[in-house]
Amino acid sequence: MRFLPFLLAATFFGTFTISAEDRPNILFIFADDWGWGDLSCHGHPYVKTPNIDRIAKEGTDFQRFTVASGVCSPSRAAVMTGHFPARYNIDGHFAWVPSNAKRGMPDWLDPEAPLLSRMLQSVGYRTAHYGKWHLANDMIPDSPTPAAYGFDDYGAFNCSGEQMPWHEDAERASAFMEESVEKKKPFFINVWMHEPHTPFHTVPKYEWRFRDLERADQIYASVLSHADDRVGELLDTLDRLGIADNTLVIFSSDNGPARAATPTELTLSYDTATGAGWGIGGAKGITGGRKGYKGALFEGGIGVPFLARWPGKIAAGEVDDSSLISAVDLLPTFCELAEAPLPDGYVPDGVSVVEVLKGEVMPSRDTPLFWKIGAPWPAKETKPNHWVSWAVVHRNWKLAANKDLSHIELYDIAKDVGEATDVSAEKESVVHDLTVLLKAWQSTLPDEPAGKVFSKERDEL
Repeated sequence: MRFLPFLLAATFFGTFTISAEDRPNILFIFADDWGWGDLSCHGHPYVKTPNIDRIAKEGTDFQRFTVASGVCSPSRAAVMTGHFPARYNIDGHFAWVPSNAKRGMPDWLDPEAPLLSRMLQSVGYRTAHYGKWHLANDMIPDSPTPAAYGFDDYGAFNCSGEQMPWHEDAERASAFMEESVEKKKPFFINVWMHEPHTPFHTVPKYEWRFRDLERADQIYASVLSHADDRVGELLDTLDRLGIADNTLVIFSSDNGPARAATPTELTLSYDTATGAGWGIGGAKGITGGRKGYKGALFEGGIGVPFLARWPGKIAAGEVDDSSLISAVDLLPTFCELAEAPLPDGYVPDGVSVVEVLKGEVMPSRDTPLFWKIGAPWPAKETKPNHWVSWAVVHRNWKLAANKDLSHIELYDIAKDVGEATDVSAEKESVVHDLTVLLKAWQSTLPDEPAGKVFSKERDEL
């Protein structure tokens, strides 16, 4: 019965007769741990990203975009559902079953949750996912594959089943584009790249490009360059197929860059999903002056690149450094562009930002944004900016709070992206209002996960 609204919508919009010219294609490139400053168009001193820079040159660079978490799985859940991930008790990354259970998490995102992929399928889109999944984990063999989440085709890693080689994302996506053009169907494709997550898988060709750098910097620059070349393959495919003008291309990242808390030796490591590569000692990501790194709810952990290109619809060569847009805005935005109705009873946590993409600036949020993550208090000396467990952005203000709300800081986030000046002492009424807002949101969150979201391994704990 849960599929009935989607079937009705599909019938209404003529799923089987829609042509690719009727609605835009959507190509969503989501990198992993790519820092705001890790682009040559953002002024990186040695990283070269000419293909990603091309998206900025031919589109708009939205410099105040934030994701819904400082870590991977909750950030991705927000993109797929349009909801804050805390609504699903997804507050950290999906790991093996004992770790998920200890943290009060499910073992995977519920396949029956409202999903962007299904909403787009309902109006005739062909849907595909290539690259990292991590809405489950390869260490949980009975977790659903991406096929259970409304994708017509997929190749993935960090999921159950066969692990797609991380470097085949662009090749697989290009083939799916070709098939979609042949079928005269619009497409929605997730290309969720591995880079620059550890392990760093280096290739001699790319190492040679940065042969004059110190070894750790060479490793980091080489993996970004490899990813950038694959972005170039995707753009070239759009050009070759003659569909670039009818395709919205977005490049972003799931969270800020990972960095070792203390100086760390460069050694090899191994990941069960992607294989062997260099470890965290090779992590050299930068945040463009934003505070904190991956795992933090300060802007260094959640403020990431967001470049959008749609020729003739999105201005070319522009920079929007004011609009406070979020990952939870993507689902309602994509659905508006696709003319896909939202399911009965479904209310996204974000808002459509179609007009923002087209040039209308949104320097404050009337619809609040909330974050939840596990963080230590007091802050660790080696990670002084990783103590925030709760955050809320409303209008131009951002409130950051520790686990029990005993310590709170306030920032005028519209003016102070670096979160340099805590104004909580002189803005007590704003602190009060945002605290009330945060507590009201907390009261809506579930105490424990619900649905068919547990591995059979739970029975053995």
